Amino acid sequence: MILIGLTGSLATGKSTVSRLLSAPPYSLPIIDADVLARRVVEPGTYGYRQIISKFLPTTPDLLLLHDDDSETSKLWRDRGLGQPINRAALGRRVFGEQPERRRDRAVLNGIIHPLVRFEMAKAVLWYHFLGHWAVVLDIPLLYESGLDVFCGVVVMVAVSDVEVQMRRLRDRDRGLSEQEARDRVGSQIGVGEKVERTRARGPRRGKVVQNDGGLEELGGEVKRVVSEIRGEGGGLLWEVWLWGSPVGAAGVAAWEVWRSWKVRRRWEQERVREKAKL
Repeated sequence: MILIGLTGSLATGKSTVSRLLSAPPYSLPIIDADVLARRVVEPGTYGYRQIISKFLPTTPDLLLLHDDDSETSKLWRDRGLGQPINRAALGRRVFGEQPERRRDRAVLNGIIHPLVRFEMAKAVLWYHFLGHWAVVLDIPLLYESGLDVFCGVVVMVAVSDVEVQMRRLRDRDRGLSEQEARDRVGSQIGVGEKVERTRARGPRRGKVVQNDGGLEELGGEVKRVVSEIRGEGGGLLWEVWLWGSPVGAAGVAAWEVWRSWKVRRRWEQERVREKAKL
């Protein structure tokens, strides 16, 4: 089974690509890191208690108000597990490049990322035993979290102009000010750098989907990429053998991780050398 790491910066169209991949004719299973990130911090969970402990004393609006009439708020209130986390307030606390926000973001990631990885690992095993030829790991912070080393192929969704990205983000989240939008975009690795990192994996292991046009053009890009991945995957007999041989599948997975780690290590070394020249 091929692990396809789907990533992209904010408002580049990654979610649209994810929906296209999950629908016919591809019908690929999607493991959505954002969905898991919400699940592991639901009221009553270990992640929820950790966030409350770390951030509530200094973030008065961290929890949604008890008089919130949303369906989500009512659900958790009725279960007696506490109020949901106010994601907008938490975002204002951790997004941005100020030292204190970077520090808080690292604390938050240290809580959420291990829990999400555990849930992802369980889902990958489940889809492997079901016999899927590939599974998509939908991870916005794929490179930031280091999870790219576990992916046989990385698909990066990109736009060529950061202003297009900013406009799409503010159209999607209409409550964001221009500065808040820039803080959120700036908290991630830039689109250009992610594209370079993806291409550094080589044409077989790194695919870039350019999303500067409309849905029809994006659909064509997705079709091209899936055809390439399927054609380079080894064929049906190889897939059947891996499914029926846990030891063989584990060996292939370890080999892929090692190769991805080598690519990542080489990229990091080149970046260090480039900075040393400045």
